[in-house]
Amino acid sequence: MKYLKPQQILYLFALITIFTFTGFAQNPAPTPPIENDDEPIRVSSRLVVVPVSVTDAAGQPVLGLTERDFFVSEENRPQAIERVSDADKVPLEIAILFDVSASTDAMFQFQQETAAKFLQEVMRAEDRATIFTIGERPMMIQARDEAGKSAISVKTIQPTKQFTAFYDTVRIAADYLNKNAPPATRKVIVVISDGEDTNSEGVRNAIQAGYRKLGSKVDTLDSKSLYQLTVTSRNEASLREQNRVLKSLQNADTVFYSINPAGSSIQLNKMAQFGQSNMDKFALQTGGTAFLPKFQSVSLKDGLQNSYNMKKNQETLTLIFRQLANELRAQYLVQYYSEADFAVNRYVNLKVGLNNSRNLKVRAREGYFVKGAE
Repeated sequence: MKYLKPQQILYLFALITIFTFTGFAQNPAPTPPIENDDEPIRVSSRLVVVPVSVTDAAGQPVLGLTERDFFVSEENRPQAIERVSDADKVPLEIAILFDVSASTDAMFQFQQETAAKFLQEVMRAEDRATIFTIGERPMMIQARDEAGKSAISVKTIQPTKQFTAFYDTVRIAADYLNKNAPPATRKVIVVISDGEDTNSEGVRNAIQAGYRKLGSKVDTLDSKSLYQLTVTSRNEASLREQNRVLKSLQNADTVFYSINPAGSSIQLNKMAQFGQSNMDKFALQTGGTAFLPKFQSVSLKDGLQNSYNMKKNQETLTLIFRQLANELRAQYLVQYYSEADFAVNRYVNLKVGLNNSRNLKVRAREGYFVKGAE
């Protein structure tokens, strides 16, 4: 029996980043299924923690809200709110995830500078940041630290031509915050990436398993059939990885934000669209935002036009980080005790809102997974 060598598998991943997926992005994954694994969730003594951001029509933070202003329902049953903590009084734990792959390096230096400035503006003395890179494998380049050191760490990141383990990095970052962030803190992940994955462990293993299943027959396949086998295995694995990552985010009470440097160019292929749909789903179900800026091309033949487009792109990115900072300043922690007796690993749907909306925008997680007794 002959298996493909790792170099051949990597070559196939390169093909996947070039070719178009047929019909894959049109079918977003449904609500995460129940998974029977041992991943923990922080619902201590049935206490449920819901990070909630509230902004006005102009995107400005709305401060000073109390328990009387919010309502929470769990599977359509109203819940009695125990406590609402103001953002100003709750420390922030933020993980910045930088994609260092070739697909995101057109504005890489400005992304670094803007992210570093964002950290210094949004973080206070009691806040902490952790810095990861999304490359061939997840890498933490700085553990929890204060704003100044975190800004310096961001500026040291270098782009590479590596493949991307997107799912693994987001999941590991969420697990890190879950284990290391102090209790009663606001936990946030900010990803600067196109959301595409070519090298997470679950994806690699699924493709290799597809080859092993065929055995020696794999050597008889033509290039088109081999490519289709690889795509099918990868698509199935990606849906499983989506659910796995979402569970880690929910378990850690972490809000997911993302900024896609690819901008409107994602319309060029299905893989790029699916990458954005990954981030849309994570943001929607955790109460965050997946920003998709309308960046202009900076690789035109007209150098003057490139310079103008770069300036406009920089202005757009600055506005996005400003909006993100506003959302974090408007973030509350709403806490309540659930009286329902749900089964372990059950996904519980939540709805959080204001009793008097006043045309305000509310973002909150859409549910949580129930854990067993410790």
